Amino acid sequence: MAMKLVKRTDQYSIYLRGDKRYAVEDAGKQPVNGEDKVRILVAEGLLKVAAPAKVEEPAEEEAAAAEGDEAEGGESEAAADEPAAQEPAAEEPADDAN
Repeated sequence: MAMKLVKRTDQYSIYLRGDKRYAVEDAGKQPVNGEDKVRILVAEGLLKVAAPAKVEEPAEEEAAAAEGDEAEGGESEAAADEPAAQEPAAEEPADDAN
C-alpha cells in the first residue's frame, strides 16, 4: 500500500503509511527516526506525547518508609513476603496425597 503525503515543508515530508503510522523524510529523502521524528510530529500536531511519570520519587518515599518501620522494630517487606512464599509449598504435598 502506498504512503499518502500529509505535509511537505522545505526541511521534511510527512507521510501516512498504510498501517496508520507516520513516516518522516528529510529534504534529502532520508528517513528521520527517533526523537527527531517525534519532535516533528508533535510540532505538526499529529502526535501527542505524555510526560513521563516520575519513578524516582515513589522509590525514595518507600525507602524512607521502610527505614522508619525498621527503626521502630517493625517487620521489613522482605520478611513479610517469606511466609507467603512458604505457604504454597506446604499445599503441594497435600495435593499429591489426594
